[in-house]
Amino acid sequence: MTYHISDFKVVIANENHHQYASEICRTMEESAKQRGTGIAKRTEEYVRLKMDEGKAIIALHVETQIFGGFCYIETWEHGKYVANSGLIVNPEFRGAGLAKEIKKKAFELSRKKFPEAKLFGLTTSLAVMKINSELGYKPVTFSELSADEAFWKGCQSCVNYDILSRTGRKHCLCTGMLYDPHEPKKPKARKKRKYHSWKAYERWLRFKRYVLLKFGIVTPVPEREKVFV
Repeated sequence: MTYHISDFKVVIANENHHQYASEICRTMEESAKQRGTGIAKRTEEYVRLKMDEGKAIIALHVETQIFGGFCYIETWEHGKYVANSGLIVNPEFRGAGLAKEIKKKAFELSRKKFPEAKLFGLTTSLAVMKINSELGYKPVTFSELSADEAFWKGCQSCVNYDILSRTGRKHCLCTGMLYDPHEPKKPKARKKRKYHSWKAYERWLRFKRYVLLKFGIVTPVPEREKVFV
């Protein structure tokens, strides 16, 4: 069955959505296993807390109320840095544009709650990188992200944490991206060509994995493993 974004409502989660916490956590874990890459694990209690704080976005099918997708907000260094984390889409509804809509809502919520904060994220997903780029994020080195130890501690449950640890937090399979609200915006040129060639960037990501593999920093992952959002 084909779904469209109009089949879903994407809203700020609250205590009325606690019932979806278990499915959200399960979907996150299963997605990480499928694509052979990491995702920091989160407990049901943590997901419910984010809902209670009004720091989460959830998508539900309008007619059936089936869980469609989820994302939550985390803050670091007393609100100086904000991350939109845990983006996940129910496999049944992938391809409907939910990831982009959820990310957009999370971005808007973050800007409203923390207008002065820098928004950042770590991801192995090319699809998420594309969405972030459209929102104004730019790829950056890990040193430009939050230095908060609590943030990096969250990576310990990721299957790729050993890579991050052995390289002194300089390299991993993830790409760091940052949105700085204080950075001057350049005027958009009419009919300007896209800055990114995503196919070229994907080749670069593959090369990055190859280099880490060559030096024994990362173990091989089946080539068929893809990102699902």
